[in-house]
Amino acid sequence: MTLGARCKEPESNREKHILARKNKGQCRYILSAVIVGTSLIVTSCGNLPKEAADAQSQQANQPTAVDVAIARTGTLVATPTYTGSTEAVRTVSLRSQVEGQLLGLNVDVGDIVKQGQIVAQLDDAILRTQLNEAEAELAARRSEVASAQSQVSNARAAVESARLELQQAQADSQRQQALFKEGAIAAQQAQQAQTDARTAAQALRAAQEQVSTQQQAVAAAQGRVVSQQAVVAQERQRRSFTRLAAPISGVILQRLRESGDLIRPGDEVLQIADFSRVQVRVEVSERELANIRPGQSVNVKLDAFPQETIVGRVTRIYPAADATARLVPVEVIIPNSNSRIGSGLLARVSFESGEQERVVVPQSALAGGQGGQGGQQEDRGTLFVVAQGETDKQATVESRAVTLGERADGKVEILSGLKVGERFVSRSGEPLKDGETVRLSFLSEQPQRGQ
Repeated sequence: MTLGARCKEPESNREKHILARKNKGQCRYILSAVIVGTSLIVTSCGNLPKEAADAQSQQANQPTAVDVAIARTGTLVATPTYTGSTEAVRTVSLRSQVEGQLLGLNVDVGDIVKQGQIVAQLDDAILRTQLNEAEAELAARRSEVASAQSQVSNARAAVESARLELQQAQADSQRQQALFKEGAIAAQQAQQAQTDARTAAQALRAAQEQVSTQQQAVAAAQGRVVSQQAVVAQERQRRSFTRLAAPISGVILQRLRESGDLIRPGDEVLQIADFSRVQVRVEVSERELANIRPGQSVNVKLDAFPQETIVGRVTRIYPAADATARLVPVEVIIPNSNSRIGSGLLARVSFESGEQERVVVPQSALAGGQGGQGGQQEDRGTLFVVAQGETDKQATVESRAVTLGERADGKVEILSGLKVGERFVSRSGEPLKDGETVRLSFLSEQPQRGQ
């Protein structure tokens, strides 16, 4: 309702008089309210600049908020990771060397076997018969040797007898010659004595030749014995092949035959894998090949055990690269003493960098930003190191000159001036001064107990 509406005139004079007095009072009341409200507005507007100034002054006296980090070592360039699959360090196929029916297979996939352990048996009936025949033939050959040796003994006895007869004939001849010279006997009798001596000598030579012949017969018989012994040994070995033994210690990887199968020479029966160590083969680019060498340590992580990092060694760098992708295979060996790592697991291999780790900080921590102009990098810079504060939320900072190294990916190496474990300002909303008190943000790293 407006003021003019409230002060309208009535129809009668009396009512007009009464209403005039009433409207006059209301108009005075409204006018007083308007004056008071205007005064309050003017007073409030007069106090506003003063309160704002006080708030700005209070805010200016608060410490600058900063993010604080702890100095740690690291490298600027991230180490590349290569993927590969785990394999047994050695896999051997157990094959039959003889023909026969497989009577029994004592192991199954996943079983652990020792070297020399009998894992299967073939039927050896035919081989056992052949071995018996060979052994019988060997006995016959040995009998021949014994007979020949007996003949040698007889021949030697004949030689000894012929020698005695020769001695007697020679003595008789000498005696007859002496009598002939004395004229006691005829010349014909002396000549007969000489003839008998020559005959005895010939008989001795014949007996000696017989001994040599019999000795040759013994040698020949002994040779046949040796040959037959080789045959027996071969038959025994062939029979031993009917027992299939594990060539290495390991785990049964595949079982390719079943009991009752007819096995021929060369047929594969089992595959045995040696998981005492595990190999991982990865392919690296020719650019990274210069940083890899045999014996180098590598870190291997398996998706099957994501919380563990296994340290392995480079054992082989293949001399030939893939002609299309230009990738070089590199073989890495990792320990597996508990044999829990099998084949076919996904492995992530990272080669340890030969670069020395240094303290690395963000470039934003340097006073004045990244520094350098026109792509040039300065060798010196300034960091603000956090001193011991009075509370957990406030601390003082001191400026420190540091020597800068390489820069990459928004980070810079600190060659000197900052030690590992020291706290420094990584980010500040305002420029800082030496000795200034700062307020640590909730993103700031806190030192652990004992540091």
